[in-house]
Amino acid sequence: MPIQLPKIVRRKKRLGRGIGSRGAKSGRGQKGQKSRAGYSSKAGFEGGQTPLYMRLPKGRGSKQKFAPQGEKPVALSVRRLEKFEEGSIVGPGQLRKAGFISTAQRVKFIGTGPMSRKVTVRAHGFSAGAKTAIEKAGGKVEIIGQAE
Repeated sequence: MPIQLPKIVRRKKRLGRGIGSRGAKSGRGQKGQKSRAGYSSKAGFEGGQTPLYMRLPKGRGSKQKFAPQGEKPVALSVRRLEKFEEGSIVGPGQLRKAGFISTAQRVKFIGTGPMSRKVTVRAHGFSAGAKTAIEKAGGKVEIIGQAE
């Protein structure tokens, strides 16, 4: 008595075992490379034609897409310093508490214009106009993270 298999499980087609089993060509079509025994298509094989990967020139080294120069600083206007009290020291910590920067960001002050508050500003960079605006108001400029 043959084994009863569930309807979901299908037996593999028994090919190439005589004329009664899927015809004389075993479902491989007519003559040709793909009909022969031992045929297996290799990745990139193009039927005997020189494959694309051999037609293209070899790569000569690589170039870095982005050179590691560090993070770009966040540009803040000197007008933001008006929110701080007179005589206070403004650094990345105070700017973070005020919501001007997120955690661990470099800061650069830019812009010109009148300033009424005398504050000491600590940042990673200052534009020439920002530096003069802070100093005209009587404040001080301190650059963070520079090799002295």
